[in-house]
Amino acid sequence: MGTAVPFPATQPRGYEWLDGEPAFDSARHLQLEAPDEVLMLADLGYDDAEIATKATPVALSSPFRMLSDEGAAIMLDTARRLRCFTRPAGERIERTVRGGCYRSRWLRDVCLSPEVTAHLEAIYGIEIAPHPMPVHLGHLNYEPSQIDTAIDKWHHDTLPLDYVLAVTDPAEVAGGRLEWFRGTKHEAAELADAGKRIPADRTVAPDFPGPGYAVALHGDMVVHRAGPLSEMCERVSMVNGYVSLDATVDEQSRTSNLIDIDDHEVLWTEWAKFAAWRTQGRLARLVEGLEFTSDPDIVIAELEHAIGDAQRAVDEMRARERGLHHYGD
Repeated sequence: MGTAVPFPATQPRGYEWLDGEPAFDSARHLQLEAPDEVLMLADLGYDDAEIATKATPVALSSPFRMLSDEGAAIMLDTARRLRCFTRPAGERIERTVRGGCYRSRWLRDVCLSPEVTAHLEAIYGIEIAPHPMPVHLGHLNYEPSQIDTAIDKWHHDTLPLDYVLAVTDPAEVAGGRLEWFRGTKHEAAELADAGKRIPADRTVAPDFPGPGYAVALHGDMVVHRAGPLSEMCERVSMVNGYVSLDATVDEQSRTSNLIDIDDHEVLWTEWAKFAAWRTQGRLARLVEGLEFTSDPDIVIAELEHAIGDAQRAVDEMRARERGLHHYGD
């Protein structure tokens, strides 16, 4: 367990801390319990060759308790106080708050909690760190304004690893269930291209016993959504992102999709730091392990691979690609 990129010591322009917040206390606000079940990517149909390039072979867990009753109550209060900052995430989500960790110290400290990180390491089976881009920390989704709209459409995430936390009590929410597809994202894309919906008999809606329970996800690989409500009511969930500390595995991010979603005051700098951290790790491996060779093409290929994340970030920033990908309702 470690840190990829330290959380910024200063806030971006336009962000101010909430006043009157309690201090985060892991002994009082956490109640970490192990999930009953962990499914692997192979269980969803991914093959060994693809799995070998990813951060972890784990796909997702069953719901597990993360917050105590007191912690869950503070999380709900924090989400309500941040509601005034909601904005749409493209066509996928009508109401979301990103960058909340620049506004709430309590939310920031939960999302950076070493105890939670260690707990998730035990689930994923690898060394991880909170995502280097704080826009991926403490992401909040809120209920839509219309009853027939999915809270979040079928998708796989723009980041590799995360958990989805129930902020409101699921027992008091009519619908709005987290659902995941028992299949691969390639199958989901084929269905969408053919104009077909995700089959109901291949979806799973895990039972969250209460607020403060979470599901660990290999977000880039598990197709999931938050379904529509059957009655209008308050419904809030929180997503917190992580990365493998092994920079040699696939990046598994689609940061360019965030250009129309996130505040540019934070996005460009966070993106650059993330790409720089990945590149630094790969260059360090090159320094330590490059063998002697008389073939310049081998060295060139190694160098290009090492700087690939930084170069891709530059290219995507210049291209200004738009659109948040999804597979429909």
